[in-house]
Amino acid sequence: MIQKATMVIEPIAPFDLATSSLVFIDGNRCVRTYQDGYFSQVIDIGNRRVWAKLTSNGCINKPKLILELYTEGSCFSEEEKQQAMKVIAHIFSLDMPLKPFYDNVKGDAIMSQVTERLCGFKFPTTPTVFESLIDAIVEQQISIKVARSIEERLAVMFGESVVVGGEEFFAFPSAAALVDAGVEGVRRAGLSLRKAEYIYGVAQLVVSGGLDLEGLKGFLDKSVVTVLDGIRGIGVWTAELTMLRGMRRFDVLPADDFGLRRVISRYYCVSRVINALEARQIADAWGAWKGLAAFYLIIAEGKNIVLGF
Repeated sequence: MIQKATMVIEPIAPFDLATSSLVFIDGNRCVRTYQDGYFSQVIDIGNRRVWAKLTSNGCINKPKLILELYTEGSCFSEEEKQQAMKVIAHIFSLDMPLKPFYDNVKGDAIMSQVTERLCGFKFPTTPTVFESLIDAIVEQQISIKVARSIEERLAVMFGESVVVGGEEFFAFPSAAALVDAGVEGVRRAGLSLRKAEYIYGVAQLVVSGGLDLEGLKGFLDKSVVTVLDGIRGIGVWTAELTMLRGMRRFDVLPADDFGLRRVISRYYCVSRVINALEARQIADAWGAWKGLAAFYLIIAEGKNIVLGF
């Protein structure tokens, strides 16, 4: 029997679910997507996984979200409901005020316009550091579109599933599931042999207890980079992207990313090719929100926002 629970979440304003979910708009419905006005994903609430559906019932400056949970089995406990709201709040940084960021960039003629046009955008993060790290490895030196397809394939092939109304939805695979799959199994998701080995190696370290990714949240940025950079297949770019998306370190700028430098150049350097140092110098004006500001530029480009001066 399908069990359902409905909760109301009131994020810190401003918040725009539609803009914050743009990166999921073409996602696999059975894994994670934003379509027909709602975001959906399988989430872990402790002892079981559930399919979560999130819709907006407010406005940007007075946001109100409706969270629906679906699963088979016993009814939801209050503890499970609270955990589900905590996971969703983490994914969309619902507890993070944007006003300090907006105030900080008021003196930046370009970023102030971008934040005004994208008011309420909060870059979505992953529920776990492990998921962020695996995604970052997948995304090394390939297009984001291809990478997303591979990430979704990993979920369908190796993730636990939740059946709702006869439809199967898949969670991101656990480290244990990837170890069980083996290098060749992971490779069948569309990865190169080397990337499959990197992912398998990380999963092995996590399962054996040799790598506590959630524990790294308590480390300083440089220490996190040092730990991750010491693992085969992980460099500074992968480590910084993992911190940004998996630890909500919005002050981190993965400046070695070519796509990120390109979008910064589009808005700040008339599309002139820039290096990582130049990108970091431009980002200094964004203060403790360098990574978040960079993703504002990525969304601005995706929406083809033209700025006026």
